[in-house]
Amino acid sequence: MSKVVGDVYQQCLTPPENAAIIAALLDVEAKEKKIARQVILLQIVATLFGASIAYSIKGTPQFAIAVLSGGGISVVNGVLLAWRMVRAASHPAHEAHHQLRLMYFYAAERFLVVVVLLCLCIAVLKLSPLALLGGFVMGQAILLAGRFILSSFKT
Repeated sequence: MSKVVGDVYQQCLTPPENAAIIAALLDVEAKEKKIARQVILLQIVATLFGASIAYSIKGTPQFAIAVLSGGGISVVNGVLLAWRMVRAASHPAHEAHHQLRLMYFYAAERFLVVVVLLCLCIAVLKLSPLALLGGFVMGQAILLAGRFILSSFKT
């Protein structure tokens, strides 16, 4: 819809065009949620696979539990990332400064959760630090690579 205000010709979005923009944004958000779920599933499968390999190599369940715990911490990190991305996207775009503050807060939250869980596994559960960090690094690598690969196939 366009109208003339004074000597200036202004264009406004009509309801059908506005609805098309909203539908496209909802479609992108739905695809991102689907990719996030698939990446988390990939992390879980890779963690289970890594723990089974660790058990077959070392032969002790303690080593496999450490790898499983490290991968589990990485899965928790991925779940927090996906959940907080959805929460940040729910705020209006005109509140960009608020979204930026939320993203910084969410990043600090994820960092602290990971550090606390790693410390608990090492100090309280007395798990092997090398196996724990190996499982965590494997899970984080799957998080990065899985998101990249899945998003490139979906386009």
